[in-house]
Amino acid sequence: MGGVLRLKPREDRRLRRGHLWVFSNEIDVDATPLATLQPGDLVEVRDAADRTLGFGYAHPRALLSVRLLARGRRAPDLPQLLRRRLTQALSLRERLYPAPFYRLVHGEGDLLPGLVVDRYGDVLVAQLTTAGMERLRPAVLAALVDVLAPRGILLRHDTPVRALEGLPQTIEVAYGTVPDEVALEEQGVRFLVPLWTGQKTGWFFDQRPNRLRARAYAADARVLDVFAYLGGWSLGLLAAGAREAVAVDSSALALERLRAHAAMNGFAERVRTVEGDAFDVLSRWRSTGERFDVVVLDPPAFVKRKRDLPAGLQAYERLLHLGLGLLAPGGVLIASSCSGHVDRAAWDAVLRRAALRARRSLQILEEGSQGPDHPVHPMIPETRYLKVTFARVLDG
Repeated sequence: MGGVLRLKPREDRRLRRGHLWVFSNEIDVDATPLATLQPGDLVEVRDAADRTLGFGYAHPRALLSVRLLARGRRAPDLPQLLRRRLTQALSLRERLYPAPFYRLVHGEGDLLPGLVVDRYGDVLVAQLTTAGMERLRPAVLAALVDVLAPRGILLRHDTPVRALEGLPQTIEVAYGTVPDEVALEEQGVRFLVPLWTGQKTGWFFDQRPNRLRARAYAADARVLDVFAYLGGWSLGLLAAGAREAVAVDSSALALERLRAHAAMNGFAERVRTVEGDAFDVLSRWRSTGERFDVVVLDPPAFVKRKRDLPAGLQAYERLLHLGLGLLAPGGVLIASSCSGHVDRAAWDAVLRRAALRARRSLQILEEGSQGPDHPVHPMIPETRYLKVTFARVLDG
């Protein structure tokens, strides 16, 4: 145990309501200095009256200084706690999904802050994104092996968030053997997911229910899929009856894989790929009068830190404005933001501004969020990170 951290008066209220985070300005550093700690040290958190609230790990040089792992007065048996939390997470996914392809652990949503694990059959791809979880790496790996008995565990530690914690960015096999790619099927469409070289952990399970819902708008549609990656949206829409899909991405490798997936599924003649910057491609097409029946905009997070919010909202507005300009009358926009710092109200405001700027009248048809294998912690709004809007353009 790295020591004790005592909170200032009345700063315990949020924790008592169920939150897992403690910020540096909530800690009484005169009584319990943060400077004595090392990143990842396990600490006991007490209120101003010296009553124990729980136990977590600390980062003395970060604004978010402590993430709680357990509540109560007794220090937890961490290996036992990890196994219990993993078993609890697994029981939910096995209840939801007939095949073992899903996000197994979703950080705070599964009461394991700093840990993400995606499951691809008997292979696990994990990210330990904080110094505290990195310190627990041996116990985390032992618990994963004990609970799931995987063939292999790949650590995708090439995420930029680790740099903010002072951690190296690496990709390594932590257990067993891990293939270059795994086969995955979504609603009858087959994909080969690149575990070592794909984006993040390889596949975006969070959009699975939204990709399924999008199929209702596919019949005989000409589809534009922007930030297409491996083709999850565009190939799913083709399977549901779209007549043509145009996929845009800045990655030549992703588009090569998308074309291979199209051929695997018998869609090669109905897919066209365009490599380039999304904003440049959409701006060019807008000036030439291109039109689509369905436009999918599924960009990466434009707001990774709170200070990026103004610039990120401007980028989202510009992207939505360009996408709306490419829709035929009656066409459907499917647009999303995966930025946790952008709440639903801010996202809706961006869409309204983009529609006014594009001079398009909209109907909001549906709204989506992440799938249930990405559970939301009710006291941490940032965990409700994915916002998806289905909107229809009217004639006037």
